[in-house]
Amino acid sequence: MKKSEFIDTVAKKSGLSKKDTQKVIDAALETITEALKEGKNVSFIGFGTFTTAQRAEREARVPGTDRVVKVPATKVVKFKVGKKLKEAVAGK
Repeated sequence: MKKSEFIDTVAKKSGLSKKDTQKVIDAALETITEALKEGKNVSFIGFGTFTTAQRAEREARVPGTDRVVKVPATKVVKFKVGKKLKEAVAGK
């Protein structure tokens, strides 16, 4: 599902205009992004939790060659699925 399709669906379900729905979704995503940049976790009970983790520098092989490259240390985003979402997707 693309963002535009997501906005259309949420607008229909909420009764809001597409323009207002887009503002709300953009603000929510911006808020999640800012919180993660600050090192905070973002939890939606039953849906899941967004967290950040530090990934150490490592060496990796380039597929198809014997060349080894260094992959620099970086900060990554992780998502842990909540119980209700997991059950909904599994069809329980």
